[in-house]
Amino acid sequence: MVDVLITNGPTLIALAAIFGFLMAWGIGANDVANAMGTSVGSNAITIKQAIIIAMIFEFSGAFLAGGEVTSTIRNGIIDAAYFTDKPEYLVYGMIGSLLAAGIWLVVASALGWPVSTTHSIIGAIIGFAAVGVNVDAVAWGKVVGIVGSWVVTPAISGFIAYTIFQSVQKLIFDTEDPLGNAKRYVPFYMALAGFVMSLVTITKGLKHVGLHFSTLEAYMLATAIAVAVGLLGKVAISRLKMSEKADRQTQFGNVEKVFAILMVVTACCMAFAHGSNDVANAIGPLAAVVSVVESGGVIGSEAVLAWWILPLGAIGIVLGLAIFGQRVMQTIGKNITHLTPSRGFAAELAAASTVVLASGTGLPISTTQTLVGAVLGVGMARGIAAINIGVVRNIVISWVVTLPAGAGLSIVFFYIIKSIFS
Repeated sequence: MVDVLITNGPTLIALAAIFGFLMAWGIGANDVANAMGTSVGSNAITIKQAIIIAMIFEFSGAFLAGGEVTSTIRNGIIDAAYFTDKPEYLVYGMIGSLLAAGIWLVVASALGWPVSTTHSIIGAIIGFAAVGVNVDAVAWGKVVGIVGSWVVTPAISGFIAYTIFQSVQKLIFDTEDPLGNAKRYVPFYMALAGFVMSLVTITKGLKHVGLHFSTLEAYMLATAIAVAVGLLGKVAISRLKMSEKADRQTQFGNVEKVFAILMVVTACCMAFAHGSNDVANAIGPLAAVVSVVESGGVIGSEAVLAWWILPLGAIGIVLGLAIFGQRVMQTIGKNITHLTPSRGFAAELAAASTVVLASGTGLPISTTQTLVGAVLGVGMARGIAAINIGVVRNIVISWVVTLPAGAGLSIVFFYIIKSIFS
């Protein structure tokens, strides 16, 4: 059956490229919109500015740090041994998975649902492997971990966001001199943000460029960056022209302006880290198809990326956000709870901190669920009435539906593609 791959190779690669672009477009429309939603919802930046920031930093993250080498089987969720005799099944399945996950992400984005792109593609791969090949081809232990992360991830980030926001309230907003205390404490929050964001970038992104740091080196570098960011923040805040004698309401507005500066920095870092990490959801299966077809049916544990794959994924992500990302941004930034720059900062910093914790411990994590949990945590700090329960219910339902939706669609597409080419 390897003849099928040789005969139809160019057609199969072209299909995989088109559907990989659709998947990247869906990641941009849904996942990138998540990362930018808090900044836009808190009015720290406009939608136009968010798109420009994402274009620069998502593209840089995906293109510079998206990985020269990517694993053939996404997250080790299926066993390659079951495809040794029928490599074409792996090719059909990966093409079907990209189409299935891409369609689901477009539908979810149209409805304004922030779903997990990672879980979309994993659900699709599970579907074709279990039904189309063999139930034992799926590493079911990893699936249990993913389902568990639906609860664990939002809970951790929600708790961190709640703690950060409460500290901002007590140290700054609930004091006699909010502006004076903002000038005193915000540089420390800036340093903390610099530490967490640089650690995300160092651990998640730079390893793909060939820069490898030990854990100690990564922490030392992140600490040095944190100190520099804190000192720069102190200088920048001291130059802001704000009246100390203004009434409390005006002082609160001035404090929010200070946090708005910080939100722009966190948005840039989140975009870079996200681009470097989640572009693999689109290019992983595409790289697998290209590798298997070009090697004449040999399934290696790693697939070297063709030169055109990373730019394809990076361009797809940027276009998805620019054309279709506004609805999910609206859900995250405005519909769950009312966000200001200080609240948005607490949510974004908590989400980034959770990503650092998870990558250190190997927890299966979704950036989407992390951010939604963080926004909920900020809402909870203001009381349950501050949260739109209906919106939260729809989001949770969309998370649960993502795995079976991806699986069901990929099974259908697997059999269609198999019947066409076999």
